[in-house]
Amino acid sequence: MKFVVHTAETAPVSARQDLNAAERIFGFVPNLLAVLAEAPIALRAYMDLTDLLGEASLSPIEQQVMMLASSYEHCCEYCMAAHSTVATMAGMPEPVLAALRSGSILPESRLEALRSFVVEVVRSRGRVSDKRIEVFLAAGYTRENVLEVVFAVTMKTLSNYANHMAETPVDQQFLPQAWSGTQTQTA
Repeated sequence: MKFVVHTAETAPVSARQDLNAAERIFGFVPNLLAVLAEAPIALRAYMDLTDLLGEASLSPIEQQVMMLASSYEHCCEYCMAAHSTVATMAGMPEPVLAALRSGSILPESRLEALRSFVVEVVRSRGRVSDKRIEVFLAAGYTRENVLEVVFAVTMKTLSNYANHMAETPVDQQFLPQAWSGTQTQTA
């Protein structure tokens, strides 16, 4: 099933203000947001979640580790391209980004602890053992970070699933970081 990639003119009236805001923020309306405009509450939720992510106690690079690890697990081609672009803009080292895009172990142990915890949360559907949480905490993370991971997985589940159903086309701005979901998952 395909969905409309809306513009401010074609979107439901209650989504138009958010699409205009997205254009001011990004300089264009990302196709994900244009698709989510079909359900204005979904668009508003994603925009609010994006704003809230910026308030997380984790660094911008750690935030993108969460976004990419979750998107990789969900095989979301759109979000892998978009967040690879954002991660590069945030200054993520190329070896870290390459490992995230291939589902490999990260070269930095603290970031690997985060990536592997995100993977565990996604794969277990949140049924993470106390022992696994303790391993995450022992890597220098906090209980707050545990819940920030849950937040990030929730955010990415919304966008990843919407992109799968809508077959959202990757924006031209993200094409240099295009990614194929047919890549082998190794982690």
